[in-house]
Amino acid sequence: MQLRRSFTHAAKNVRDFFASGNVALFPFFAPLRRYTLDKLRHDSRAAANVTLLAVSQAIAFAAIAGLPVVYGVMCTAVAALVAPLFASSRHTIMGPTNATAFMLFSFFSVNPLLVGRAAELVPLLVLMVGIIATIGALCRVADLMQFVSRSVLVGYISGAAVLIMANQLTCLLGLGRWMDMEASGSFVGLVMGLVKALPHTDWVSLGIGMATLILYVGLTKWKPHWPVFAMALVVSSAVFGSLIHFGVSGFEGAATFTTFGFAELMPRLPQLLRVGIFNDIAAMLGVAFAIAFLASLENTLMAKTLASHTGDHANVNQDMFSVGMANIASAIAGGMPASGSLTRSTLNFESGARTRFASFFAGAYSLGFAVLIAASVGWGVPLIDYIPKAALAALVIALSFSLLNVRYIRICLRSTHDDALVLGITFISTLLAPLHVAIFIGVVISISLFLRKASRPYLVEYMFNDEGELREMGEKRQRPIPAISIVHVEGDLFFGAAELFRTQIQRTVSDPAIQVIILRLKNARHLDATSVMALEDLIRFMRKKGLHLIVSGATREVYRVLKKSGVLITLQEGCDRKAGESNFFPGNARNPNLSTRGALKRAQQLLGTNKADIRIFYDPGQQPPSH
Repeated sequence: MQLRRSFTHAAKNVRDFFASGNVALFPFFAPLRRYTLDKLRHDSRAAANVTLLAVSQAIAFAAIAGLPVVYGVMCTAVAALVAPLFASSRHTIMGPTNATAFMLFSFFSVNPLLVGRAAELVPLLVLMVGIIATIGALCRVADLMQFVSRSVLVGYISGAAVLIMANQLTCLLGLGRWMDMEASGSFVGLVMGLVKALPHTDWVSLGIGMATLILYVGLTKWKPHWPVFAMALVVSSAVFGSLIHFGVSGFEGAATFTTFGFAELMPRLPQLLRVGIFNDIAAMLGVAFAIAFLASLENTLMAKTLASHTGDHANVNQDMFSVGMANIASAIAGGMPASGSLTRSTLNFESGARTRFASFFAGAYSLGFAVLIAASVGWGVPLIDYIPKAALAALVIALSFSLLNVRYIRICLRSTHDDALVLGITFISTLLAPLHVAIFIGVVISISLFLRKASRPYLVEYMFNDEGELREMGEKRQRPIPAISIVHVEGDLFFGAAELFRTQIQRTVSDPAIQVIILRLKNARHLDATSVMALEDLIRFMRKKGLHLIVSGATREVYRVLKKSGVLITLQEGCDRKAGESNFFPGNARNPNLSTRGALKRAQQLLGTNKADIRIFYDPGQQPPSH
């Protein structure tokens, strides 16, 4: 009974958590209740178009990752089936993508000792990606992705496109057996290997690839809205695959893929209870985080792009939750990492899909294709055996060219110097470092440049004019009281700005005439422990020199931070509270200058002078409260 109550209590906590607005556990229930035959007709038609592209791309992305074809096909089917059950976007199509597939290839290429264990490690890696994305969604991590510069993604995708094209040249030129795979783990090594192996080019493979490429370009120009990728692959496989399969003179021996059977379609659960599991987790933790981050970022950008066309609201944490669940399902089914596909999702939208269930139908169709491919082995016509590797390599290269978005690159290079720098560093990093490292290099550089700009508080000296209003003091004007400086601070005073803030104030203090500084903190924001400690150091620094610091115009947030940290006590040292003395004057919403007037009077008291005539404007119809 006690166990039952505990289980019921735990279930209630889980339900309450999902009901609290974090993410919805099963958001598809409401659309399912409103589902109609008209929506079914539109969704099923759109799913058919998506499936033709999805299955052919699944084969291509598995080839990019260096995995058997079945990994891509199963990921395409299962991710498309599971993702719409948890996503917020109604046009999202999940599955393998160019960038995540090549990140997987990059990881194994720099860890050649793990290549032989790919069948054992990939399900575990995909499961880790799913768990990381799921936890991230529950912790609302997707909200932080808005701080990742678009320049990072443009630079990363552009670099990955160049890497993919260079890698696929090996298959297009038929140089596989002439390449040093260890040296090809880096971009420079791959290029040098290709140059050395060029004399051994297989002209039959090159001819197959070029013919497929010409067909693809021609179909694209003739019928751009048709699934030309799938059409070109089918035609090339039917023509050249048959010539290879039947050993026609000159075509015999050309490389093709291998068809999978029903045994490969069986779920391949990650082996968690084995020796060395934690060593494998440690080895793959970095790439798992990178793939989860990239997949969630791709999915977020895709969902927002489609939402801008449909008017829907993009719930990025809910979509990240769908990324996690899709990858967990893909791991169980024996697939590769899943992400949001912009090309397939856009095709889904343009094909007239009405609801999220178009993705579900596309997954079901893809699963049907997987069964058909496996059954073809028993029929004696193994379908995948007819796909030439050179033909698919040519199509992948063509697809990679579309990733090089010249317009986005131009915008990033011309907008600001920081954007150009982020783009350049990220692009170079993808060529020189493993991709799961390169993506974080770009993110760190982007955030560092953002913090550099955000950590520069605006400090300017103010004075009262003849009407009693505060005005910025020009460089050639004299202070009404030379010993008093009113410094207006505006901006963020978080940890990144603390040292700069203290340095600038100390530079102001270097004027030998100044004895009192009044800090107007009316528009200062986001004080934290670092900035508060910098302020305390500044107070003690000034007191050692016999100088005084007064704070005026502080908001409730600033007051609360100073009080809770104890720095307010330090600021008020030496004040006779019974006599009404204070070095802190909080802001007044009805009369913002009133606090500075009180600070000026306190400054004169400290200087022992009443030299200046302090006037201040306020609305006589609203008597301000006394301080």
